[in-house]
Amino acid sequence: MSIETPCTKVCAVDPVTRLCIGCGRTLDEIARWSAFTDGERARIMTELTRRRAWTAGHQFMAKLS
Repeated sequence: MSIETPCTKVCAVDPVTRLCIGCGRTLDEIARWSAFTDGERARIMTELTRRRAWTAGHQFMAKLS
């Protein structure tokens, strides 16, 4: 059985938010993904849309500076 992953194969970490630009996870979450319980992964998955929006907003503002 495979583990669901939010990975989009766009692996780059925003230097300010420290979140992956592609999936929204932290480096620690990426490294430990397969060791997390289903519940832990589900909790993180619910946060990812907000995290990606926050990172995208930060990148947009940085370009305006």
